[in-house]
Amino acid sequence: MDILGINERNLAFLRSYNKKSAVNLADDKIRTKKLLVRTGISSPRMYGSIESFKDLESFDWNKLPGSFVIKPNKGFGGEGILILSRRGKKEKFNKTALDKRVWVTSSGDEYPLEKLKSHIMDIIDGNYSLSGLPDAAFIERRLNTDPVFKSYTRKGLPDIRVIVFNKVPVMAMLRLPTEISKGRANISQGAIGVGIDIGTGMTTTAMVKIPWHKIIEKHPDTNQELAGLKIPYWEKILEMSVEIQIASNLGYLGVDVALDKKHGPEVLEINARPGLDIQLANLEGLAGRLKRVKGLKIKSVSHGVRIGKDLFGGDVERRVEEISGLEVIGIIEKVSILNKKGSKKISENAKVDTGAGMTAIGRDLAIKLGFAEAIEFYEKFNIKDVMDKSEVDQLSKRKVWKQIVKHPDIVEVAKVASSHGFSYRIEVPIVFYLAGQKITSHATVSMRKELDYPMIIGRRDLKNFLVDPFKNLPAKKKKK
Repeated sequence: MDILGINERNLAFLRSYNKKSAVNLADDKIRTKKLLVRTGISSPRMYGSIESFKDLESFDWNKLPGSFVIKPNKGFGGEGILILSRRGKKEKFNKTALDKRVWVTSSGDEYPLEKLKSHIMDIIDGNYSLSGLPDAAFIERRLNTDPVFKSYTRKGLPDIRVIVFNKVPVMAMLRLPTEISKGRANISQGAIGVGIDIGTGMTTTAMVKIPWHKIIEKHPDTNQELAGLKIPYWEKILEMSVEIQIASNLGYLGVDVALDKKHGPEVLEINARPGLDIQLANLEGLAGRLKRVKGLKIKSVSHGVRIGKDLFGGDVERRVEEISGLEVIGIIEKVSILNKKGSKKISENAKVDTGAGMTAIGRDLAIKLGFAEAIEFYEKFNIKDVMDKSEVDQLSKRKVWKQIVKHPDIVEVAKVASSHGFSYRIEVPIVFYLAGQKITSHATVSMRKELDYPMIIGRRDLKNFLVDPFKNLPAKKKKK
């Protein structure tokens, strides 16, 4: 994987292609907003700025709508941003004296006027600025999230980051807020990064850094599948990103775009030093992509977008295999499993589940493989299929597992937690073939019958593979 490191990014791209004057523009959000207005690129309307304590005391709070956003002009990492709504009905709020008014954040924190002023004074003092120097605050329209993201996040505003180099969009990701990130679309604070295929605007793989680095399939708060979402206005988002690069004179930048329910795509900000987590979300390094477009003669915005889509869209599987050296498999794969004696192969459809640690097989498949006696031995212990934690703890305290593993075919007993509760599962030795590769492992046996697939392959057996969520998907049944 041709990963772009911080030093290479800084030396080869930022210093070489980003002039100091252009970087200063990107760091100054108020100047950036004025540039966007001049160039006709849509962004949230700015209601005003507060650059001094005198401005703060004279600011007309009555001109603000019911909800708005306060941001530091030169902030970083989402720090210092407040998303506020009035508390109470509009009529009642308007009649309330200024010193009695209260705004609230999405997490329920209350901000009466004096607390709001105190926060803005912190911004002016430079507590949230890149350099720690005195700063300014500005207030802008609050966006209403596009309904397409309604099931993908409970609070906060998702956004889309596009990396543009030499007028070509080279990589993109969707950033989804989480409970851990407190509604902020910031990967370092716990938001989710979801890769986006440049050619189609479809989401692919997803990752989180907090509380630990890992690839995930579902949103931890909503349980929504993250792959396969078609981003609306995709062509427009790419065009806006290239237009901003041209207008800002930045050779290499990240453009953050949000989708508003009423206004469509709107630019939140531009970043002259975009982070590199986008590579993890896309399972691909930036360096190779940047080198491919370096020096190309791009004639127009549409030409740059077309080049980006042609070079970096589709054919994900071939590119990932070339870069990583790992074989790409789908969510559903045909596997061949040897029976206990090794004398017969049984073919089954298996689900590849990167969210599961261990491989599991259903009771019926275990019997086909020759483990009927092991199952009968286990069932004599009369252990419930689903238990609460105290029941599992009691079994562990009595060391029931030591009795169970006395059977020669049972190599271990696993305690498994699920949405249903807790259970004991026996582990049996298995040998199976996935995408032509032989895998020797242990599999837990699920005694419940509601498994969608007779075999679920977990992370422990996926070390030599990368998972493409679009490969081998079963055709959707047409509604009658």
